[in-house]
Amino acid sequence: MTVRVRFAPSPTGLLHVGNARVALVNWLFAHARGGEFLLRLDDTDTERGTDAFAQAIEDDLRWLGIGWDTFARQSDRSDHYRDAFERLRAAGRLYACYETPEELEFKRRRQMARGEPPRYDRAGLSMTEAERERYRAAGHEPYWRFQLEDGDVAWTDLIRGAVHFEGRHLSDPVLFRTDARPLYTLCSVVDDIDLGITHVIRGEDHVANTAVQLQLASALGADPAAFAFAHMPLLADVSGAPLSKRLGSLSLSQLRDEGIEPMALAGLLARIGTPDPVEAVERLEELLPGFDLARFGRATPRFDRDELGRLNAALLQRMPYEAVEARLTALGMDDFGARLWLAVRANIATLAEAGDWYRICRGDLEIERQEEGFLAEAAKLLPDEPWDGETWAAWTAQVRDATERRGRNLFRPLRLALTGREHGPEMSALLPEIGRTRALYRLVGRESAVAGGGVVVPLGRKKS
Repeated sequence: MTVRVRFAPSPTGLLHVGNARVALVNWLFAHARGGEFLLRLDDTDTERGTDAFAQAIEDDLRWLGIGWDTFARQSDRSDHYRDAFERLRAAGRLYACYETPEELEFKRRRQMARGEPPRYDRAGLSMTEAERERYRAAGHEPYWRFQLEDGDVAWTDLIRGAVHFEGRHLSDPVLFRTDARPLYTLCSVVDDIDLGITHVIRGEDHVANTAVQLQLASALGADPAAFAFAHMPLLADVSGAPLSKRLGSLSLSQLRDEGIEPMALAGLLARIGTPDPVEAVERLEELLPGFDLARFGRATPRFDRDELGRLNAALLQRMPYEAVEARLTALGMDDFGARLWLAVRANIATLAEAGDWYRICRGDLEIERQEEGFLAEAAKLLPDEPWDGETWAAWTAQVRDATERRGRNLFRPLRLALTGREHGPEMSALLPEIGRTRALYRLVGRESAVAGGGVVVPLGRKKS
């Protein structure tokens, strides 16, 4: 049997990290077993769903490195749902209901007031034809519910273990609205049957849905035992609050805009909630060895934004220049160069921060110079180019001997004058990237540098 999984988002908002975790776990499960990954857009909610959100879902998955073997849209499968309607109705498992939303809400409140769980009372089954006619005369079209059987529903969940529901405690689900549009419960089951899904891996908020859907699958002629289920604990933020794509909580597009590397995020999402070490990876395939759903616990995992930041920095620190060259060029830094990248990568948390050091080394800086007398003495000792990794040590040794300064009193004012920063990459690596002309200007100012024979390079121009 070929393992076949599906990720089935509704295009009603941006994917957040909780959604991405489900997608990634599905992808890893399928690929670890030589199986297939299906992307299915559950787009029957036409009021809230948009083409823009649908496109964003595809873009976010590609950014995360997740591709799909098959693609489907529920909006393209209306005939399949209509066929299921006819079959269920003919089998006596579908019945018409006419209550208004207000009437249903009144019933729900009465049940809650009596301490009873809200469950449809199956009034639609006992309605007389005269009662139905009164609703129709008042302009009410029927909606349709699936009649559940009272027997037990049980399965062995790949994460939760043994799960058991009593059918008599479940509420008959609505499958078709008054406008004849099918709802998620029906569409999901029909699609899983038709598209050959073998494993349904999703959030634990769908556990009760699974009990209903197993009965529905059986009523449609499928073998419920053909499906395996795994329900993952829902991801929370660091405070324990649930994530919501409608609120834009930690959306993938937000993280991407902030400069998060996709493989840093993937490394965290694949291991969060397991006892395995969380590590940034360079390719999703690195996460496949040893991947096992049994490693996921039942406790609510918390997504720590700071941990993601640490992973992101760790990934950048070992990333070769060839891996970022095209992206830096796209950001307008086509002359960044491998030497500058190696110099700064250990001091950045996102790729965008590399731009700060690019401007320091390739542009002009407006710096408020302190201790100008000392800086002027240092400028007189600047050696001629070419410069290399030994130039900083040789120059500062001369400055030390000439000024009798040591330690912080020597190095701090030089670093501040040359970079405008208290801290950063090793100056031995930065100084050759800054170059003599810029260094001279920053030490003594433009007028003094020109008077002394220096050539000032305007902001945005490369060194000659």
